[in-house]
Amino acid sequence: MLQSFHTKNVYEAGCDEAGRGCLAGPVAAAAVVLPADYEHPLLNDSKKLNPKQREKLRIEIEENALDFAVAFIDNHEIDQINIQKASIKAMHKALDKLKSEPEHIIVDGNRFYPYHQVAYHCIVRGDGKYYSIAAASVLAKTYRDDYMSQLHKKFPGYGFINHKGYPTKAHRAAIVKYGITNYHRRSFQLLDKQLEINF
Repeated sequence: MLQSFHTKNVYEAGCDEAGRGCLAGPVAAAAVVLPADYEHPLLNDSKKLNPKQREKLRIEIEENALDFAVAFIDNHEIDQINIQKASIKAMHKALDKLKSEPEHIIVDGNRFYPYHQVAYHCIVRGDGKYYSIAAASVLAKTYRDDYMSQLHKKFPGYGFINHKGYPTKAHRAAIVKYGITNYHRRSFQLLDKQLEINF
């Protein structure tokens, strides 16, 4: 059973990202503030849910959250500043979009940069421990998946609708066949080491 909050009696936001390990597309992050007594039997780390469950929970979260926001950092900025900084910047950007600044932030993982003067805690595997972080993981994942599905329409040969930019064999085979798009992360290892391609 996930916990409803980390710190009592504060306006607490949970943050998480999606797409960190992808070869193409943006990294997405969400910030979610839930009621202090919020519970849901299905809500969990988005990676443990199937697409239909995530879509159902997205509606549930958006209807019941006190506040939520989603933000992207594109592949070009990822290449400029690196994926860790881009992931945290996306979380900050999502927090900026909330209607009210939180009094406390809980973040999935072990790295975060101070956000204004707001107290925060990093929680390893937090998306499987706290509802607000799990909710953020669901929103970040579903919004990013929608983006990649739209990108699939522009570049159907890459199979973005299936792998969402992750480094699958099919994705890497498409890179060998077609080259890279303007949405690929050039700072990432786009192909297996034994393969070579000139970009």
